[in-house]
Amino acid sequence: KLALGRNSMYYDFTYIGGDCTSFVSQCIYAGCGEMNYTPVTGWYYKTASDRTPSWTGVEYLYKFLVINRGRGPSAEEIPLYKAEVGDIIQLGDGSIFYHSLFIAKAGDSPSDVLINAHTTDSYMRPVSTYYYDNMRVLHIK
Repeated sequence: KLALGRNSMYYDFTYIGGDCTSFVSQCIYAGCGEMNYTPVTGWYYKTASDRTPSWTGVEYLYKFLVINRGRGPSAEEIPLYKAEVGDIIQLGDGSIFYHSLFIAKAGDSPSDVLINAHTTDSYMRPVSTYYYDNMRVLHIK
């Protein structure tokens, strides 16, 4: 239940911009087991100061996942009703996305979908309890 705690192998970014995307990256890595060590545009974490922007940045993770055709995970944007456990939700205001969430229980509507997340630690929290203008769902391939 690392949604309510921290994995000591990774730095806690909560107080320097948020830990949500790092937590999601940790979950993705636990599932795929492969990082992409391409400098700058890849997706990896060695230390807090030796990582790519995509490990911790909402927009950078999105761009990496939907463009990646090399090592590591990739994703496609899908409607919420097609989401599965292990997929990612990103929330935004207007065209700016600011929060990454890990789907722990899939469903057809935001009230049915339960997520795990960091920054404000959440375990099995309904997506409908968040305030947001836009949502995008990334299916991890």
